[in-house]
Amino acid sequence: MALPDFLVLGVPKAGTTALHAALSQHPGLFLPQVKEPKFFLSEGPPPARGGPGDAQTYQEHVWRRRDYEALFDPAPAGTLAGEATPFYLYDLDAQNRIRRLLPKVRIIVLLRNPVDRAHSNWTHLWAAGLESERDFVRACALEAERRDAGWAQFWHYVSLGRYGEQLAHLFGLFSRDQVLLLRYRDLRDSPVATLDRVCEFLGVETGLVGLVPSENVTPFVADTPVNTALRAALRTGGRIGHHFPVPLRRVVRDPLLSALQRQKGGRPKLTPEQRRAVLPYFVDDIARLEEITGLVYRDWLTVGLEPEVID
Repeated sequence: MALPDFLVLGVPKAGTTALHAALSQHPGLFLPQVKEPKFFLSEGPPPARGGPGDAQTYQEHVWRRRDYEALFDPAPAGTLAGEATPFYLYDLDAQNRIRRLLPKVRIIVLLRNPVDRAHSNWTHLWAAGLESERDFVRACALEAERRDAGWAQFWHYVSLGRYGEQLAHLFGLFSRDQVLLLRYRDLRDSPVATLDRVCEFLGVETGLVGLVPSENVTPFVADTPVNTALRAALRTGGRIGHHFPVPLRRVVRDPLLSALQRQKGGRPKLTPEQRRAVLPYFVDDIARLEEITGLVYRDWLTVGLEPEVID
């Protein structure tokens, strides 16, 4: 069977795409071109409802096991195969499925300050034209309502960042020595040392990869009347686009998206006031995370701003 030896399973907007790109350069590792196959998120038919663009996202899932195994068929003999789907940590059912199929798998988890992660998540959907709420704090407050309406996991700005809950479940399924826990800032500030840690954890030669490219970085999108109209059009497409073939969807969507992202400049900044408003969602979970891991994350309780380099 062609199945992965390791998984990067958390978290969204914490550098997993960049880590995937970096590890793909290692001669002893194989990662498929399909980043985020989402196989372990899938069981049964896709949900019948969701938020803007969710139906298209479900179409991107690798649903069938034979298709998932086919992703790893090209792996050269002697290499370790892996994939990166950062929603696996959040989805506890996915964790259970991984345990049943891959009990010996090695697991890499990247964690990011949950407030910054949530803001980057919101910025990503805003820049894609799918997020209608222009106020980040309000968007976080809408999560319960959106969850009840069946919106997909990427809209769960707050819940995705409650890592203590997620790791408590993970450590109940896998031994601690199967899990490498990293921080986003490790990859951002010390890429060579961090990649060597990953390679050592996987049991492949260190010193062969040291460049972490800027991948999946959200572009600047201003809040203007023209962009409001473009975002409305993209959200409409997000709700009905799954009824049309992918090439036709792209013919319509791509010019709209290019127009929306036409401006250059700095991304929306997370203000201290926004941070103070959102931080209470995470305070208790940060304490639980420290208790579970024995590591210190209390710097996440400050109101200082985190520099953005990679996503």
